[in-house]
Amino acid sequence: MTWETIAKTDAERRAAVLPDPDRYRKTFGWDEARAMLDGLPDGKLNIAHEALDRHVAHGDGDRIALRWIGKDGERRDLTYAEMVRQTARFANVLAKHGLSKGDRLYSLMGREAELYIAALGTLKAGLTFSPLFSAFGPEPIRTRMEIGEANAVVTTASIYRRKIAKLRDAIPSLKLVLILGDEAPDGCVALGPEMAAASDAFETVPMDPEDTALIHFTSGTTGRPKGAVHVHEAVVNHAATGRNALELTPGAVYWCTADPGWVTGTSYGIISPLVNGVTMIVDEADFELDRWYGILRDEGVEIWYTAPTAIRMMMRAGTEAARDYDFSKLRFLASVGEPLNPEAVVWGKEVFGHPFHDNWWQTETGGIMIANTAAMDIKPGSMGKPLPGITAGIVDRADGALRDCATGEIGELALRPGWPSMMRAYLHEPERYAKVFQDGWFLSGDLAMRDADGYFWFVGRADDLIKSSGHLIGPFEVESALIEHDAVAEAGVIGLPDETAGEVVKAYVSLNPGFDPSEALERDIRGHARKKLGPAVAPREVVFRKTLPKTRSGKIMRRLLKARELGLPEGDISTLETDES
Repeated sequence: MTWETIAKTDAERRAAVLPDPDRYRKTFGWDEARAMLDGLPDGKLNIAHEALDRHVAHGDGDRIALRWIGKDGERRDLTYAEMVRQTARFANVLAKHGLSKGDRLYSLMGREAELYIAALGTLKAGLTFSPLFSAFGPEPIRTRMEIGEANAVVTTASIYRRKIAKLRDAIPSLKLVLILGDEAPDGCVALGPEMAAASDAFETVPMDPEDTALIHFTSGTTGRPKGAVHVHEAVVNHAATGRNALELTPGAVYWCTADPGWVTGTSYGIISPLVNGVTMIVDEADFELDRWYGILRDEGVEIWYTAPTAIRMMMRAGTEAARDYDFSKLRFLASVGEPLNPEAVVWGKEVFGHPFHDNWWQTETGGIMIANTAAMDIKPGSMGKPLPGITAGIVDRADGALRDCATGEIGELALRPGWPSMMRAYLHEPERYAKVFQDGWFLSGDLAMRDADGYFWFVGRADDLIKSSGHLIGPFEVESALIEHDAVAEAGVIGLPDETAGEVVKAYVSLNPGFDPSEALERDIRGHARKKLGPAVAPREVVFRKTLPKTRSGKIMRRLLKARELGLPEGDISTLETDES
């Protein structure tokens, strides 16, 4: 199946049912998005009210909000009405223990159903919610709790004993530790009995739209992690982008595979889907091929939001692994976390009947900014076009002042500030925050280019760009070419210093099953890259690795590959998955 055939059939389908996207962008205003919400009296707002209570008020309380699937196959359905009651109980527990508007609660657990109750109960009570990865070690936990001056944490007894108990004296702001279950270690509170005794009625705390709702931590190349502050007004963006970018509609069965420990798992794994009235699938277990295929089939998933890493792992298993599964309920597939390689877009169409729609955003933006939507022609490898309400550009700041880049010219991806989910601060770091704004733009730090049709193409992080013999080389372009080789499952590309060329390209690859590292295979992969890219861009060397270092959100950590190669400081690696070199 060629991409031209796919594009033609998809275009015919879209033309029959969807509005013209370019025309919609010209007429859209954020007031239109605000009209999707109910709000609270006197101009107040609360994310939890928009995600849960208003659906019950509109008569949809019996709809399933969350279907939780345990590692052992246990299933638990929570309706919107039950979620309202459970989040009210959690809010009452917080109030009983003296926590109130403005205090900060952290979560540290796996994808338990209680995590989703805690997140929305925290917001309902007027507190700030900050999710952490359950796989974090004690040091990154302590750092984030110190920066955010954590007042409470909800976790498990096992995680508490292993990772938090010894930290409590170092975090004087920490007043309350809630433990899942009916028993708790000394100095902690068992959540089970507290929830059972709490009232299931709670009046949602009305918040100003600019009141802090969420703190998401993002790792920097060096130094301490940054705490990006997001406000209740962000829900306006979550509502609109869920509808415009992900096709979320009331009652649709939706599965976001992201862990709430990172921003996608909160913005589009909790808030956006519930605001849009869907039924969310939550899987407690980690990736396992047959389990995921089974969930897509057995739960009748209609909309699926996942990461390129997971897609590539599925591709490694081949199309035969999916042949016995019925994916006929699927109608929209999307990807986020890092750029999606073109071959993965086409593979989605071949296996699932629909292409993957890539999109782009950051922790700092709080929501999707640029996307391939259902109403657009997909250009495989492109991140798409700016969503309604978003003005994006490509700029060059090499000479101090910003310059607009020409069509096809590589520059820094920039956004005009003012969208509702834009971060309002880096916690306690006003100077660091101010540096990302210049001449009326938010500067993303990502390099990209815009083509003549208005599509944006990711090139790499600004500090990932490779300059070799006068050529500017984006690592993503090289990685995509390498992955097209039958043997290559994943690729990471860096530039290394060279006296003659300035930098030369070096690639690290992991192999698909059935292929073993050898000199002959290394030569073949390099030859393939030279044919695709030309000798100036292709890697001079290919190194085999069992796995590549990635963040838990699936991004290949190129800076870590480079730091290890050159013996440089590794910076903040608290979000690193375990990797085997």
